[in-house]
Amino acid sequence: METLFLGLGLGAIAAYFIFGWVTKDRKKQRAQRQSVVLMRQIRSVCKLITVEGDFSEIYHYESMKHKWVNRLLGKKKALVLIEAKAHVGFDLTTLQLEPDEAQRTIIVSQFPKPELLSIETDFKYYDKKEGWANPFTASDLTEINAEAKQYIVDKIPGSGLLEEAHQQAYETMQLLENLAATIHWKVDYSQLTPHHTSLLQNENNNNS
Repeated sequence: METLFLGLGLGAIAAYFIFGWVTKDRKKQRAQRQSVVLMRQIRSVCKLITVEGDFSEIYHYESMKHKWVNRLLGKKKALVLIEAKAHVGFDLTTLQLEPDEAQRTIIVSQFPKPELLSIETDFKYYDKKEGWANPFTASDLTEINAEAKQYIVDKIPGSGLLEEAHQQAYETMQLLENLAATIHWKVDYSQLTPHHTSLLQNENNNNS
């Protein structure tokens, strides 16, 4: 009889530890799945536009290729009115994230810099002059459009759009926090550079 009770006691103890181990393993697996889903949700946002800028510029085109052809057949010139809308923001696919299942935390170790995500352009030609035997071709117009678009792209760094998007990094961080909160996780920015941390702190102070 004592052997029976001893066996039952040992069996109960063993069952307790086995149950605890299985439960702990399941919780860990569930946390791992949650972290994978969360990081996929964050990256699924992909390119987040935070600032738009409108440009209206006049671009002067003058064919500089084959100078001897221009002299013999006439030079091609054109004035191009460029209407453009630039979209600046963050490419969240470059975020460096690391999950901490035990603390239910996503650690952000690197935050993307603002960049030009896309640009929409519309061109109108004025004062288009062709050489007497040197007309504009389809390839010429393609080249002009490409140069005119690059002309706008080159103006982005000096337009203040990148700086404005950088100041709105806090809103992007809030988006990450909201996504994490849906599964009762949190986001840790302590690994970020002091500049990003100061943006977050300054925005929090402004909202308080």
